[in-house]
Amino acid sequence: MQRSLVTVDLGAIRDNARTLAGVLGRTELWAVVKADGYGHGAADAARAALEGGATTLCVATVGEALLLRAALPDARLLVLGPTPPDEVAQAREARLELTVPDERLPEGIPLHLKLDTGMGRWGSSEVDSVSGVVGLMTHFATADDDPGFAREQLRRFLEATDGYAGRFTRHAANSAAALTLPESRLDAARCGIALYGIDPLGVDASRFGLRPALRWESELAQVRRLGPGESTGYGRRFAATGETWLGIVPVGYADGFRRDMTGTEVLVDGARAPVVGTVSMDALAVRLPEPLERGAPVTLVGDGVTLEQHAAVADTIGYELACGIRAGAGRGERAVVGA
Repeated sequence: MQRSLVTVDLGAIRDNARTLAGVLGRTELWAVVKADGYGHGAADAARAALEGGATTLCVATVGEALLLRAALPDARLLVLGPTPPDEVAQAREARLELTVPDERLPEGIPLHLKLDTGMGRWGSSEVDSVSGVVGLMTHFATADDDPGFAREQLRRFLEATDGYAGRFTRHAANSAAALTLPESRLDAARCGIALYGIDPLGVDASRFGLRPALRWESELAQVRRLGPGESTGYGRRFAATGETWLGIVPVGYADGFRRDMTGTEVLVDGARAPVVGTVSMDALAVRLPEPLERGAPVTLVGDGVTLEQHAAVADTIGYELACGIRAGAGRGERAVVGA
């Protein structure tokens, strides 16, 4: 092993897609694979999602879509973000579908008109024109933590698009809504984070029958003893009150293990161990119950250690952590299984 090993299980993504498709029933599953498949590898994740029952792939930019088009020449691709005018010709040539947030509707390309029903970001306030439009969509701001407001957004969307039901594909649900607000599923649901086995509500994805696709491992590069008053790391944020054994893991915030994840737990030789002191760019320290051998395995994500747990400590969301994990470029290995 190099400094760390990130393993992506495509079988898990495939199974999660099947699970989501089963939950959705007649509603189409559209797999969101933007941000390099939430850090899991866009092309591999996309292929697994399609094999699991997804019918459409969603990305954020034309650039992301073009990379996928090269890998999946026959896939239906929808760009969710705004498209600059100078990229429309490329999109048309690559047979992409575009999301349009206002009245400017490019010609000769399938369009999805986005309505802002409460997100306060991209979107029109009403359906003004339907030239070239094949879909009508909105995006929920609070499906993960305030279902009441999400239902209000859905009410606004249905009211604005009722006259177009059956004529255009209407889609609103994200992962959280698809799993917890059945009335929001409509014609299609755009599922991202759940596809990768991460709970959109930040608790435990297994309660929805989903399993994590990402595993992250390293090992102890050094084991050291601290005497009373001795410390480890920048700022001396951890000082021993008595004899203390520490393991130094060669992973840090440059690899995606953030500074504010101090206090979370990882597995060392199969047992939970807290991360102590300041997470450095290239290293972190864990407190050990006893001295262990150098090279003892460390599981940063996997075997019950979840991104949701780390996110709770860092006061963030699993999405951000998944997107931030880095491997390759000399920092660690990356492997794909279940292809």
